[in-house]
Amino acid sequence: MVSHAHTPLLTLNNGTTIPQLGFGVFRVDPAETTRIVTDALEVGYRHIDTAAIYGNEEGVGRALAESGIARDELFVTTKLWNDRQTDAEAAFDESLGKLGLDYVDLYLIHWPTPQKDTFVQAWQSLEKIYASGRAKAIGVSNFLVPHLEKLLANTDVVPAVNQIELHPAHQQPEVTAFSREHGIEIEAWGPLGQGKYPLFEAPEVAGPAEAHGKTPAQVVIRWHLQTGNIVFPKSNRRERMAENFDVFDFELTADEVAAITAMEREGRVSAHPDEVN
Repeated sequence: MVSHAHTPLLTLNNGTTIPQLGFGVFRVDPAETTRIVTDALEVGYRHIDTAAIYGNEEGVGRALAESGIARDELFVTTKLWNDRQTDAEAAFDESLGKLGLDYVDLYLIHWPTPQKDTFVQAWQSLEKIYASGRAKAIGVSNFLVPHLEKLLANTDVVPAVNQIELHPAHQQPEVTAFSREHGIEIEAWGPLGQGKYPLFEAPEVAGPAEAHGKTPAQVVIRWHLQTGNIVFPKSNRRERMAENFDVFDFELTADEVAAITAMEREGRVSAHPDEVN
């Protein structure tokens, strides 16, 4: 078992702390979720990221309940799906029930769905959930600068995080800079590019991997950590989970970090936030 004691904690804008490295369960088969999350917890992960649309909140909750790990040692995120933005409090209660928890550590609006124009209303519901203590922090996912500007202009609570597609070919520098200027931490989903381009063969990644005796995936995760991103790679295989977690015994040089950062080419591999409605 890998110790989780070395996982860095970041402090969100409301004082809540979040483990910078977590475990994601996007596209994890609901039937396999309990086993997979149990493996992740045994490896050392304490930050689990799920969502209503994934259909596996119950499996996550079962693994958490069976783990014997104290609730205050865990950080659990779930997300509001697009068709529930006008019904967010009821949707949240359903997620909480499936997870079997009294509260979540972070609740996110999953997509802005700009054509529906309901995310401000949804956020006002999240503010109520936050005030009730049933979500220790609230945030957004896949929000671009115009969406954030509208939210900040019309609501009271600044999001704690913005969870966005972010990997070396697609770093969203404008969104990242705007978020951080407003005290919003960046969470990177798809942090390894989802295998949709030859990231691991790139010399900017393969070179440091060889130099540090690490895998290319470990190098990219380390790059995320050193650039301040909260990151949660996913894997169904315990060996890979452990490998992704074993990134605290080396450090990339400033030049190595800069070379990976220079790989930016607006290479989005998933949906554009303006097109998900």
